Amino acid sequence: MDSNQGTYVWETLDRNVQKTAGAGSRLLETTNAFNPNEGSIAQRTYEAAIEFGAQRILYDCREAERDVDLKDEEAVRAAVIDAYGDSHWVDVDGIVEAVMDPRTSAAIAYRFYLNNIQENADGWLVKAEWDACLDEDDPIKPGDQISVGFDGSLRGDATSIVGCRLRDGKLFLIGLWENPRDPRQPDWEVDVLAVEAAVKRTFETYRVEWMFCDPPYFQEAIGRWSITYGDDRVFEYWTNKPMRMCEATERLHSAVAVGDVKHDGNPDLTRHMLNAVTREVPQGLLITKDSPRSKKKIDAAVSAILAFEGRADAIADGRLNSRRGRVVGF
Repeated sequence: MDSNQGTYVWETLDRNVQKTAGAGSRLLETTNAFNPNEGSIAQRTYEAAIEFGAQRILYDCREAERDVDLKDEEAVRAAVIDAYGDSHWVDVDGIVEAVMDPRTSAAIAYRFYLNNIQENADGWLVKAEWDACLDEDDPIKPGDQISVGFDGSLRGDATSIVGCRLRDGKLFLIGLWENPRDPRQPDWEVDVLAVEAAVKRTFETYRVEWMFCDPPYFQEAIGRWSITYGDDRVFEYWTNKPMRMCEATERLHSAVAVGDVKHDGNPDLTRHMLNAVTREVPQGLLITKDSPRSKKKIDAAVSAILAFEGRADAIADGRLNSRRGRVVGF
């Protein structure tokens, strides 16, 4: 995966094998079933061989039947035997016990023991549902009415700006500043001037009806934006308020599940959306990284939640297709 430089290592190996294949070079890949949210090399190989019919790949895989009743010991045993085929050395009893262990999630059981392609159980979005929301036929245009979500950072995390068109809920990435994790750039910081320029360009290009901004690190800038573009359009939105954030998170999740939101297929936005996993709090579910030190960023997903929430508030305020004007009195 990109997060551990595995993609770079594989691409280097693959290039060298391709150059010397005529001399007998071959590349052998062995792996568990992949998680389609991770964009792994295993997934790329699977898609090349199965979906695109690449001629020079020999793809061999055994999977147990899907939707096995993981509480039925006989069904689990049959599935394990099916998945492991003629691997006579395998401890079938031990694997059955591991699958049925109440501490083993269904996602882990299917993926690592029954060799089924499986998303993480705690992943926020289902990739197939997000992919189904792709809309390439109706691009975002200058002058469109939009809402905007802003999530800012300076060093560790990313800073992101996401727009959402009011009339159809189409999400699109406006800006993303991400720490490259390059040892040659130990002092990397977000280019604040570039962020300011992107916000200015956004208001000049689109009819921004509502902008929700997470204040940490940018509270002074958000105050200026409110003065410049209108305090009826630029608002603080503290994402550390669990009740409000849980409700907003669930609204976007539900919209994706039923196809009431669209996106333009931007790979960085998609990556952040699918990187997000859920964390349960007393008020409901929030999104978070898969671990505190994870390099898999989710900031654009946070911005998307804010943009989608801003769209709802803008529409509720009667701004859809409204003409904004100023009244000057003497």
